[in-house]
Amino acid sequence: MGFGRTLHDAREARSEVAPGSGTEFEEWMAQRQPALLRTACLLAGDPHTAEDVVQATLAKMYLAWDRLADREHLDSYARRTLLNEYRSLWRRPWRRREHVTSELPEAAAPAIDWDGRREALWQFVCTLPARQRMVIVLRYYEELSEAETARTLGISVGTVKSSTSRALSSLRARVPGEAGLSEEEA
Repeated sequence: MGFGRTLHDAREARSEVAPGSGTEFEEWMAQRQPALLRTACLLAGDPHTAEDVVQATLAKMYLAWDRLADREHLDSYARRTLLNEYRSLWRRPWRRREHVTSELPEAAAPAIDWDGRREALWQFVCTLPARQRMVIVLRYYEELSEAETARTLGISVGTVKSSTSRALSSLRARVPGEAGLSEEEA
């Protein structure tokens, strides 16, 4: 199922709840979808799962758009929704199964440019426990502050700090010859 179909379904459901043109949402979505997809790819490690998570996130954002009064924090709300969708994948086993279709996807996910060193480091990041991986992705790939990361994940700043410390220690121990890996390189 492509994104166009999901947005169409969300529009139909939204029109029953509150009629509206949706152009403001569509402008926001066009601007933020690549960043949400990048975050989802980093979290899921799989572009297909990432697309599913982003589709569900954007559909929920669209349905809630008129209720979101604080437009300054839309990105935080979207990230939180995306993380909740990612976390809830285990509750939906049918989402993890592959479905054979006769139609090709509308478009491929945007390619992320990786050099060999970053690719190797990313392989180690993928082996981290879920919370540590989410903290690393939000802190260093999304460049959120500790407070923003804590707010997004619904945990304390101290938990963000300790999870980051454990994750970086684990990465330092696993990356060969990189005992001095700095936080900027993570």
